[in-house]
Amino acid sequence: MTSRTVTLLDVARAAGVSKSTVSDALQGSGRVAEATRDRVRAVAEELGYRPNSAARRLRRASTGAVGLHLPATATRLDYYMNLAFGAVERAQEDGLDMVLLAPSGAAGGRIASRVDGLLVIDPERGDSAVPGLLDAGVPVVTGERYLGPATGPSGAVVCDNAASLTALLDHVTERGARRPALLAPSGSSAWATALRATAGSWGRAHGVAVTLRTVPFAATPAEAEAATRALLAADPAVDAVICAPDGSAPGVLRAAAALGRKVGAISASGASSAHEASEARGTSSASEASCGSSRNDRSGGNDGTGRTGEGGRSEGGGPGSPGGTGAATGPAGAGLLVASCVDGTATRGAEPPVTAVDLHPTAYGRACAELLCDILAGRAAPDTVRRHSWSLETRASTGPPG
Repeated sequence: MTSRTVTLLDVARAAGVSKSTVSDALQGSGRVAEATRDRVRAVAEELGYRPNSAARRLRRASTGAVGLHLPATATRLDYYMNLAFGAVERAQEDGLDMVLLAPSGAAGGRIASRVDGLLVIDPERGDSAVPGLLDAGVPVVTGERYLGPATGPSGAVVCDNAASLTALLDHVTERGARRPALLAPSGSSAWATALRATAGSWGRAHGVAVTLRTVPFAATPAEAEAATRALLAADPAVDAVICAPDGSAPGVLRAAAALGRKVGAISASGASSAHEASEARGTSSASEASCGSSRNDRSGGNDGTGRTGEGGRSEGGGPGSPGGTGAATGPAGAGLLVASCVDGTATRGAEPPVTAVDLHPTAYGRACAELLCDILAGRAAPDTVRRHSWSLETRASTGPPG
């Protein structure tokens, strides 16, 4: 390896530390233990690393701006717009402008010359822009962790997404659901991965099969409606549908209405009748299928447990075509509980209003920008991880208490 090919990332991997730690150690800045600083310098010398003096001058000169990278689907999702507003507001409090980066990204070196730091929200392994952003030579804070192989960010703000889905599943079962289902997001973000995995682990822990259907990361109401029609046609015993994608809940409600399912209540007789109808038709207790690929190349039918539906059929061999949009397959008036993993205008304004997890996106954007500002100002150490809270908002779609 020659001096011209050795990068900070090469040194970081060899020394077993993050790229930001290598940068701080070699520049004599940051909160790096002396032993770590000595080890990093020794590794750098051994590998023949030579810093780019011009790039270092660029990094040290403040631009007065930070960059924001959002998923390509962000322009039509309420959640990301509110998050961006919060991030902009917080950055301005530290006198920093916010530059919204194009979804395709740009070369890391060019970005580093224009901003002091970067926010990368819900980074996907399949997003080709993310590795270059993380290796741009400036502090980076991610909203949720990056699960890909590139160098780690300087910090992260994370939610307990497993806990939020667990709360929804607990809630619908407390309200009487015996056969919950999840319209799970495709893709490789930490959020999508956690939801798919949690559906399986919760089901195993409670002895309840959670029916799983994979939909695009940013599924539209129409896509959610088609997925719900297919789900209930294949397994009429399903008595609760939790939809993950932001803004997709109205599609679930439309499907329920078209199939004659009463949203917001489960009667003992209705649940029993639906279950008997399902058993009579030989429906499997677990149904998994892909509902189409994301227009943003966020396809993927893996449910986080290594099982993937194929051929548009339910894995358990359940009857009916997933694409069917025919009449109700359950008894008339059978109850159905509906909930969402993301709260927003679509869930609050639906009829009936939909129970949802409020991720407090504006506050989340502020938290991400605040961590980046703190790292830039030396108020927080590199590699800091902060937690962000969520709340469960119960509404009429899951029925009254009691």
